[in-house]
Formats: sequence, structure tokens, C-alpha cells
Amino acid sequence: MRFSSELVPAILLRRYKRFLADVELADGSVTTVHIANPGGMIGLQAPSSRVWLSRSPNAKRKLPYSWELVEVDFGGGSELVGVNTAHPNTLVAEALAAGGIPELAGYESIRREVGYGAGAFGGASRIDFLLEGENRPPCYLEIKNVHLMRRAGVAEFPDSVTARGARHLDELAAMAAAGARAVMLYVVQIGSAETFSLARDIDPAYGRAFDRARAAGVEALAWRCRLTPDGIDLMQPIPVTG
Repeated sequence: MRFSSELVPAILLRRYKRFLADVELADGSVTTVHIANPGGMIGLQAPSSRVWLSRSPNAKRKLPYSWELVEVDFGGGSELVGVNTAHPNTLVAEALAAGGIPELAGYESIRREVGYGAGAFGGASRIDFLLEGENRPPCYLEIKNVHLMRRAGVAEFPDSVTARGARHLDELAAMAAAGARAVMLYVVQIGSAETFSLARDIDPAYGRAFDRARAAGVEALAWRCRLTPDGIDLMQPIPVTG
């Protein structure tokens, strides 16, 4: 995935109301930017951090800048971390189209945002991807963005309590129990990640839902990304250690 235009460097002043941040641009001016991230962003929102912004071509947009990347040192030197939770689905769509995820290759049909699970969990949900192929059970694929690292090399999810995330796991478990293939794919926007684990202390209920899903046959995959100011790419799988 390439950014549509050159990113703009800035200095973070503060994040607030979850989706807003004030930054200082190179010319010394201060502006408010949008953050496509409802999570806790633990370790990623320290004042004076260097951040990278995209600018919308829409002249009518109230906040023209969006926060895309932040420079963080997890112990091995400064690196870029992606904070935009809208990008993982795009990254996975590109990888699926190119056959770049071997565990998910070979399906003839790839559809996005397909409704499923009507009535089972208080109404119909939408799966991120539905993969279908002849003589194969349908594959229900859910994507989660990962940008939490509290120990060098160990990426974690979630970074805040997510009842919605736990519900997604239970819905995948129901699909697996019905005979479909069900996969949870964690996209890690941290290039130095060596393993993936659950942040069970942050959300114990999510951890329990993950265990239920795995027992029901849901597969768990994690892929780390390569991040530069030019773009983001899925790089390689990393072990899921629970």
C-alpha cells in the first residue's frame, strides 16, 4: 500500500477525545488532525513524538490532516509504527489478490464486508473478507490492527477493552462450528515485532473469547508490516504465542 501523497512530518502536542490530536508543523504552526484509531494507543502518544501525517485532497474536509505513523523506540532504536486502523484491510486485500498470504491462497472469490450470523449475536454482522472456492468450505476472515508493544519484540492485542472484538471471535467460533473455515488475522504495524501475544491483562474477556474460538477451530494468524513514509506492506508471518 502506497500513500497517495507525500507524508508531512510534525511534532505531537497532545491526543484527546480519542480521534483528535494537536500537532506542530515544520513551519511552527499548530493544527488539529484526525486519528483513525479508537484504541488506547499505549506508548504511542507521548508529547514531542515525531509523527507523520497524510493530507486529504478534499478541500471541504474539516480536518485536512490524518495521523498515519509515529516514531517510537521500543529498545532497539527508533522505528515507525502505524496508527491508522483503516489500513490493515487494504493491506490484506492487496495481499490476497496477489496470493501473498500462503495460508489463504487459492480461493477463486474474495468478497469484502459480507453479512453473516443474522440473529445469532443480536443481529447480522459483516465479515471483513469471505473467501470462497470450489470444493472448499467458505473461509470467514476477520482482520485486527495491532500497534501495541510493551516488551521489545512482542506485539500485543488489544490495547483497550473491546467487547466488539470479543463478539467477533464468538461469531467466528460459530462459523467454525457450522463447518466453515474461520480465521482471525492480526496485522502488526510494527516492523520489529518477532511474536504476537494477547494482552490478557488489558482485556481478560477478550482473552477468554480467544480461547473459546481457538477451541472451536478458529485459526489465528499474525503478520508484521514493513513501514516507511512512502507506504506500508505486509512483510512476513510471526508466531502467535497466545
